[in-house]
Amino acid sequence: MKGDRVEIVIDAGEEARTYEVIATKAGRRVDIANRRGVVEVSEVTRSGTPVRTARFMASRILALVEHPASDRDEPPAVRPEADRGSG
Repeated sequence: MKGDRVEIVIDAGEEARTYEVIATKAGRRVDIANRRGVVEVSEVTRSGTPVRTARFMASRILALVEHPASDRDEPPAVRPEADRGSG
């Protein structure tokens, strides 16, 4: 779904680097596959054709965070304000 996002943090020697793969158009989604020590994060179309693919060595990944589009589309929680009594 448009807006899906995967954030990948890798160990790049003396520092950590962050990469993002984002579903940029309607009907696209982000898929993750772990094969033979390599993690592939791909933006794919409705038919399953990969548009972009990022590959990372699994041993170098510090964090892989999925951010579904539905989380950002939800309205923020509404908290009722404390009653303000007169006087």
